Amino acid sequence: MSSLNVTPAGERVHIGLFGRRNAGKSSLINALTGQKLAVVADVPGTTTDPVLKAMELLPLGPVLMMDTAGIDDTGELGRLRVQKSLQVLNKTDIAILVIDSTDGITEEDRKMLQRIQYKELSCVVVFTKADMVSQSARNVSGEKTEKQNLQKEVPPNEAPELKQNALPASIPQISVSSTTGKNIRELKELLAHLVPQKKAPFPICADLIQPQDTVLLVTPIDSAAPKGRLILPQQQTIRDIIDRGAAAVITQENNVRNALENMKRPPAMVITDSQAFGKVNQAVPEGIKLTSFSILMARHKGNLEQAVLGVAALKQLKEDDLVLISEGCTHHRQCGDIGTEKLPKWIQEFTGKQFRFAWTSGTEFPTDLSLYRLIIHCGGCMLNEREMQYRYRCAADQNVPMTNYGLCIAYTHGILKRSLSVFPDLAEKL
Repeated sequence: MSSLNVTPAGERVHIGLFGRRNAGKSSLINALTGQKLAVVADVPGTTTDPVLKAMELLPLGPVLMMDTAGIDDTGELGRLRVQKSLQVLNKTDIAILVIDSTDGITEEDRKMLQRIQYKELSCVVVFTKADMVSQSARNVSGEKTEKQNLQKEVPPNEAPELKQNALPASIPQISVSSTTGKNIRELKELLAHLVPQKKAPFPICADLIQPQDTVLLVTPIDSAAPKGRLILPQQQTIRDIIDRGAAAVITQENNVRNALENMKRPPAMVITDSQAFGKVNQAVPEGIKLTSFSILMARHKGNLEQAVLGVAALKQLKEDDLVLISEGCTHHRQCGDIGTEKLPKWIQEFTGKQFRFAWTSGTEFPTDLSLYRLIIHCGGCMLNEREMQYRYRCAADQNVPMTNYGLCIAYTHGILKRSLSVFPDLAEKL
């Protein structure tokens, strides 16, 4: 299937597998997916960095499976692996705590469960290697009848031989065998019922327009644009407009005036790539609403209000302050890159001061933000809602202002209030 026609990772249910080394996490993810996604070996520590796989997992639908390194890894390298595994929690919707039935519940398992509960994640405890427990029972009581032996097998919802170390009854538990396939289907059904009941996320723009409206999208095509396709926020916005029964007209920033002149009636709004804000603002008459993909994505992820309040910190920055610019994806940076070149230039021209800048991308995001006086984040199209809210929460907890690309660029170009005209309540807070 073409990568252009699949559910984006940021819109999938994220399922993370956590547990000790050799607990059977990789075997379980292979059994759940019906594919050999993860390397399986008897050697502890086979899984190093998290293994991610986007797929359809019925009856859930589109999911992102995330296999992680053992939480009991040792040594300096092991400590880094554990840290990577714990970072995966920040974007997990459903956590699977994997426990080896033959070992029982350990202190590491309990600590991991506490972390999962602290983050208020949907969770299921899976006891693996049920076939080995059953075989052990048969070996010990070989003189018993086959019916009695079957009764010794671990039922789907508990592990009787572990009751003395029982986990909280409120947490669903199931015993499986990745080797025989026992209870794998039942586990899938259980996962389907654990999908977090989150409030419906804001659409990108569908609630801001009416059927039959026309929306003008401005999509610069420069050296940083992906060859042969539009970037993800642009694709998602087009789909949102079409689903609403409206029409999307797409052009580059140098053709905005011509596109407007060729329309029989003005568009309901103009949505532009943030880096073209200045030029598009000059081309679009004041009576037409103007905003950016980045601003709409911030609302879609549930962080727009905090980002609006955070952008005002630009005027409070002092000479030589440290500013963090963070992106949710990784890409090859080229000349004129928005995050490493354009944003720092516009910020320093706007403030008349020189600052120090730091950059992160992909899954990297500092836990200690105290060094920074401002964080500027991309729209987060490649990150799910939970991950974006975690990052904004970290900033708020440490009293570090945080905003995003679109708001920062609009602010430095003097058009912030106009860029928020589609959100009058927020515009009034400026």
